[in-house]
Amino acid sequence: MNNFEEFIEVKGARVHNLKNIDVNIPREQLVVITGLSGSGKSSLAFDTIYAEGQRRYIETFSAYARQFLGGLERPDVDKIDGLSPVIAIEQKTTSKSPRSTVGTITEIYDFLRLFFARAADAYSYETGEKMVSYSDEQIKDLIYEDFKGKRINVLAPVIKSRKGHYRELFEQISKQGFLKVRVDGEIRDLEHGMKVDRYKTHDIEIVIDRLKVDENPDTVKRLMETINTAMYHGDDVLMIIDNDSDEARYFSRSLMCPTTGISYPNPEPNTFSFNSPKGMCPNCKGLGMVHEVNLSKIIPNKNSNIKSGGIVPLGEQKNSWIYKQIQLIAERYNFKLSDPIKDIPDEAMNVILYGGKEKFSVVSKTLGITRDYKIDFEGIVNFIKNQFEESNSSSITRWAKGYMDKINCPECEGSRLRKESLYFKINNRSIADLAHMDILDLAQFFKTLSGYLSEKQFKIAEEILKEINARIQFLLDVGLDYLSLNRSSKSLSGGEAQRIRLATQIGSQLVGVLYILDEPSIGLHQRDNERLIKSLESLRDIGNSVIVVEHDKDMIERADHVIDIGPKAGKHGGEIISQGTPEMLMKHDTLTAEYLNGNKKIEIPDERRKGNGHEITLTGCRGNNLKNVNVTFPLGKMIGVTGVSGSGKSTLINETLYPILNAHFFNAVKKPMPYKQIKGLEYIDKVIDINQSPIGRTPRSNPATYTGVFGEIRSLFAKTPEAMIRGYKPGRFSFNVKGGRCETCQGGGLRVIEMNFLPDVYVECETCNGKRFNRETLEIRYKGKSIADVLEMTINESVTFFEHIPKIYRKLKTIQDVGLGYITLGQQSTTLSGGEAQRIKLATELSKRDTGNTFYILDEPTTGLHFEDINVLMSVLNKLVDKGNTVLIIEHNMDVIKMSDHIIDIGYEGGKGGGKVVATGTPEEIIKDKKSYTAKFLKKELV
Repeated sequence: MNNFEEFIEVKGARVHNLKNIDVNIPREQLVVITGLSGSGKSSLAFDTIYAEGQRRYIETFSAYARQFLGGLERPDVDKIDGLSPVIAIEQKTTSKSPRSTVGTITEIYDFLRLFFARAADAYSYETGEKMVSYSDEQIKDLIYEDFKGKRINVLAPVIKSRKGHYRELFEQISKQGFLKVRVDGEIRDLEHGMKVDRYKTHDIEIVIDRLKVDENPDTVKRLMETINTAMYHGDDVLMIIDNDSDEARYFSRSLMCPTTGISYPNPEPNTFSFNSPKGMCPNCKGLGMVHEVNLSKIIPNKNSNIKSGGIVPLGEQKNSWIYKQIQLIAERYNFKLSDPIKDIPDEAMNVILYGGKEKFSVVSKTLGITRDYKIDFEGIVNFIKNQFEESNSSSITRWAKGYMDKINCPECEGSRLRKESLYFKINNRSIADLAHMDILDLAQFFKTLSGYLSEKQFKIAEEILKEINARIQFLLDVGLDYLSLNRSSKSLSGGEAQRIRLATQIGSQLVGVLYILDEPSIGLHQRDNERLIKSLESLRDIGNSVIVVEHDKDMIERADHVIDIGPKAGKHGGEIISQGTPEMLMKHDTLTAEYLNGNKKIEIPDERRKGNGHEITLTGCRGNNLKNVNVTFPLGKMIGVTGVSGSGKSTLINETLYPILNAHFFNAVKKPMPYKQIKGLEYIDKVIDINQSPIGRTPRSNPATYTGVFGEIRSLFAKTPEAMIRGYKPGRFSFNVKGGRCETCQGGGLRVIEMNFLPDVYVECETCNGKRFNRETLEIRYKGKSIADVLEMTINESVTFFEHIPKIYRKLKTIQDVGLGYITLGQQSTTLSGGEAQRIKLATELSKRDTGNTFYILDEPTTGLHFEDINVLMSVLNKLVDKGNTVLIIEHNMDVIKMSDHIIDIGYEGGKGGGKVVATGTPEEIIKDKKSYTAKFLKKELV
């Protein structure tokens, strides 16, 4: 067996901070890459191995195809051997489209659509009866069975319950050679110029034939021809009327209700797709939600009057066209604009809100003449709707949205599908019912389904059911039993999105692939960790190689091979300090090993803080799965919010508490989930939410610009004597505006050289040598350093350099305190990891003057953090709480939970089984709870 079959060999990797490393990664094993945050794990896994795999894949395309894809830069590595096709499962890969749901990402919904199109029974939405469809031969037999020996009329329905005079239709029928029609139940002869009342609804059928049903061969032949003609003109539906009783019966080739005659087109998978015009609800276009104007936002107080701005979108009375129209309406309906709105006649309010056209005359008593006036008013509600739907300006759309509520679509009730699609059922459930179920209930439904299917249905569905059951099982295996198929993918957390992609990959059953995962355990409770590790092992066992970038202790201990990168982060990392089995790793003298074998640990505080005696009480929370929850948040403490994935932590904090606080302090517009009331807001003076979204999406954004310290540094340079002589302002030292920047690369420091058939090449700008600024700007020096030199300093170096400038020093020192001393001031934001971005945000907040009454909310701050980084982070957060602030952390990491002063545990399960507060109190009180899953794992930490 040659070396390539056993190892992926990486030689001379130098991407980002990697120090020309060589590494052999065993194939077909579960390999964990660990190390401090910023030590170079992602640089090795994603920016070297994955990037090279991706580049090789694109190289296989023709030169013609490659020019459209844009080339991929070759990673800075000498060579990589033994690489299989690579699939990366990262955290930020799901679509943000409102049409993307869990069902569509996992493809389960596609199989369901196929299943319903082939095996479902259709029911009438009028009567609830089962729909029937016949072949022409069956229709003939049924007519003989029911009408033998009777005289019948065979009719083709052409108009069903619609208004119009239909003169052209009658002329057209006459030209086709027909003599009689049945209009609203009465058979009439066709005459020239015949029409009906255009303002009433009509039913119109063509009389195709009148005959007596007997056994005569000629009659049988005639009947077959008549059926054919009636089907042609009646769009696959015909109607038989018994001459004696005048009773009507419908027959159809497609699905039809035997009583009312409504028919559905034959189902196909598209009939059940909310992204196709054939299946989507016509009102909400398949989104399930519509924007509806809320009258209480337009007129919040009915005691106010129109003149002083009682109708909010109009504002106070002014000399405008709209107010002239409203003045006319006031004259017509006899009221004044200074009258309270509640006293204005209903008809007048109706015209003001919904519009109207009217002419009227007013006799002027003083002049003795009559004046004609014309009201032509669109109505405020219609105006807001039109602006929302048709305006090209985002600010006007946002203005209109302020008077609207997003509500469930009244037609499809949030199911996204048209009415007909919802009446195809299997075991009394429509496809929308199945999409609403939790994955756990759905799995149960499909397990017992085969008992309810007919033999024919079972035969059709056998293969589809195998696929559906397998995919549902994979979702259960990665701990996502609480999601439903119609959950929008943009509401998923990073960890959930990643695990859904993992389940989809396991479902595709590929072999010989290299999977690279980025911390799949994020957002997963310890309880579900075991299932996740088993899923990864099953990927490995079918013959794939799995590389996981991870800090989770369980994952490291279960790996076949561990690579530890370090020793420190940034410039001081990028080397392989140990590799081998987890047992071998423990024997090395590295930070990871010390935390794993217990030599180093995150200490439990000696005593829990008592808080400041005040609290915020939130009652009656009912968003998503919360079951009317009441919660108290004691202030001046570190609060941990825990519970299994999907139990309702994010709904309670991010969707209810944070929007309430944000709206209260900063007038934010996001609407909180339903709740009853909140008390105690007077005890805090601002709220700060620190999440993991990137701090900037362009290479021009960097830690110096984000934290605002670059502005201070530019002002400092502008105050140097030389700059003042030359008249330079702070803008001269910005690389984003003309003046001081190098114009060849426009301040980017790099130039893109486009190669037609090869990947674009980034080269250092030859004018400024990557410094970003022009020669004149670089001549200005402070303590011998130019502005470009300052951007290349690490935070640790710059802290000493600027220690005598308090404004700059304070901001830089906080970045150093959160453990980011290794990054450079000018490092591109796009190269920062999620954990680093979050800590830069934290540093930015910390450097602001705090009041000691701030409420900080952090959602899983330990993402991407090594044990040592968590230690540093916790000491920063503890400083915040010691100053009197409140820090609330949503977290699964036991090291953080054991350091909290107060824990709120939500559970017990995820989804329907969650949404209750299970236990609250100090960690020592929590572990007494027998049912709580958190208590079980916390006990091991505290003992």
